Amino acid sequence: MGFVYLVGAIVSELFGSSMLKLNATTTSRLPVLGVAFGYVTAFYLLSLALLSIPLSFAYAFWSGVGTAATALIGFLVFKEQVRIQTVVGIALVIVGLVLMKL
Repeated sequence: MGFVYLVGAIVSELFGSSMLKLNATTTSRLPVLGVAFGYVTAFYLLSLALLSIPLSFAYAFWSGVGTAATALIGFLVFKEQVRIQTVVGIALVIVGLVLMKL
């Protein structure tokens, strides 16, 4: 069940991060509520995941997958520039997570 909470925490964090970008590009204040909801939910679900997953792996997985997925959202949704350094960095994060789990 811990990994279900962890995935939920990642999805919530992605939502909150995306709302941050929307907040920067609009005059509406509605995205601020999305940021608050996303991050509060993310930290709550992460705390539940920590009941059965070690902190070192859970936090690395949450932040690493969140970083990689946020970069992909930036590329695909917000049309941000794809740089080779970013792609290499994401690959290194994934390799690091695999090594931690072995």
